[in-house]
Amino acid sequence: MCQACGFADIVHGNKMRRRAFVFGAATAGALTVVAKARAQGSKETQKNNAPPKPENVMTPDEALARLMEGNRRYQKGLARRHDFVAEREALVGGQNPYAAILSCADSRIAPEYAFDSSRGDLFVVRVAGNFANADNIASMEYAVEVLKTPLILVLCHEACGAVKSAISSIQDHTTLPGHLPSLVAAIAPAVRAVAGRPGDQLENATMENARLGVETLKTATPLLSAAFNEKRVKVVSGIYRLADGRVDLFA
Repeated sequence: MCQACGFADIVHGNKMRRRAFVFGAATAGALTVVAKARAQGSKETQKNNAPPKPENVMTPDEALARLMEGNRRYQKGLARRHDFVAEREALVGGQNPYAAILSCADSRIAPEYAFDSSRGDLFVVRVAGNFANADNIASMEYAVEVLKTPLILVLCHEACGAVKSAISSIQDHTTLPGHLPSLVAAIAPAVRAVAGRPGDQLENATMENARLGVETLKTATPLLSAAFNEKRVKVVSGIYRLADGRVDLFA
């Protein structure tokens, strides 16, 4: 081989190696960019799938403890300061309340205040007499199955006008005007269950109505009963005391 040809081969080989090196470096760089993009995408996906309020992800027992801790603050008048602007921003994309409450519609009973809660903490369903019917059972199914809420509280209260009206209507054999008879019909099983029981008839019927609501929610097939049996949700009852705002839990 002549020296010129040999030199040409060497130059050609060096060029090929440089091209291979550049190509390899470019490929590695591209792969690195892709990997970073995938990692970033994975992080964004996790971020997008994360609950808006991570502190609300808890067990049923933890949820109940937190609820009652809030009620103790409320009793003492030591409510936390709430940043409504930040809460609104955090909840634009969704919600994950830690407790669902079936409460009476009485204007003196405000669960969000009674448990010193922030926006997005409580999923509240309210109806005069706090009874469980098809509509609010469906609402509780949404809370448990879609929002993954681990606790349901059926909240009654002292001196409930709906229960008092039901007692009077049943005892006096009178029919209330308008659509009020539907409330009487819903509360009547509790009124009849405590007939002749010692103690205050109104409070007995009020608490029995809440107990029946708990049983209805626990056994509502197929969704709530499955969640209850699998211990994904706890269902409890409580009575709100008007004088001091205390909530007493009961079976």
